[in-house]
Amino acid sequence: MSTPSVKQLEAFWWAATCSNFATAAQRVHLSVSSLSKRITELESALGQPLFDRSGHRAVLTDAGQRLLPAALEVLNAMAALGQALDTREALAGHCRFGVGDLSALTWLPAFVAAARQAHPQLGLEPHVDVGGVLEQRLDDGELDFAVIAGRSSRSSLLSRPVGAARFAWAVAPGLAGAGRLGATALLQRHALVTLPPQAGTTRLLDDWLLAQGASVRERILCNSWGAVAGMLRAGLGVGFLPTGWIAALGLRAVGGAHPKAALAPLHYAFQWRRGDARALIPAMQQLAQAQVDFTVMPGLVGAGPHASPHHTRSKGHPAEIGQDGTWKQTSRNLYDTDEDAACHR
Repeated sequence: MSTPSVKQLEAFWWAATCSNFATAAQRVHLSVSSLSKRITELESALGQPLFDRSGHRAVLTDAGQRLLPAALEVLNAMAALGQALDTREALAGHCRFGVGDLSALTWLPAFVAAARQAHPQLGLEPHVDVGGVLEQRLDDGELDFAVIAGRSSRSSLLSRPVGAARFAWAVAPGLAGAGRLGATALLQRHALVTLPPQAGTTRLLDDWLLAQGASVRERILCNSWGAVAGMLRAGLGVGFLPTGWIAALGLRAVGGAHPKAALAPLHYAFQWRRGDARALIPAMQQLAQAQVDFTVMPGLVGAGPHASPHHTRSKGHPAEIGQDGTWKQTSRNLYDTDEDAACHR
């Protein structure tokens, strides 16, 4: 038996753990034909087929299943060796990662700026979507990592906490019952404006409804926090927003006499695929840990020439959503990022 090369084992591991060969080829920066060639060479070196290609989709053979953990050990050892030799080396290549809409509206621009400064040769491609979709894409190998609400329940993914967002119920001041009724009573009279079921906030909402013994009369679902805030300002119903947004948007917070009436914090985690020992993962995790901050107000669209390239926290100055759906700040004293805040439509 010939000795397999590290590149052959790398091609095999990605092909075995991604949803298809095309995705695996992207992860190792090869064409599909080049990836297949390396796997064929590995099969020849071992004298056994590693994939059954007789069906519509290639699946691992018994030999492939047995090789997978051993290949992972080799790749982890090589990654550890590279980190031990030079932990300060700048990253290069391409990085696809996922964040939710709230992250895109708050800390994402600062994260991208910090990553570009630390690793100027690394191409960054953020994808914004609800947590359930991002977790599936991460599991399929389409993303390198994701920052998602909650820890993953998938055995193929690993999670590490990076921050938390805090929310409060809010309504337009003119909504019937505002200032007089609590959130439970308001939900019986008005629609709940919130994110779709695949969003991480769904668990937060479900836990609150269960604890309060409350029910929802009607739901208006939208996967954009900006749109949710706009609909609340238009008096279309009741919903919850990050605590720092409510007064700044001219909304009224819906309080509760009992501490249990408050919404619990929503914890976010940096998630990556089990066995991915590339230097990219700890480097991006460290940057995320430093930049995740859900108290940041949404970034200005078309910020002025004196805007800072780094984010600052809102000091409570009023803001509004214009008719075109963009965020506008009414105070000139706030500096913000010069990058547009991304959001998923």
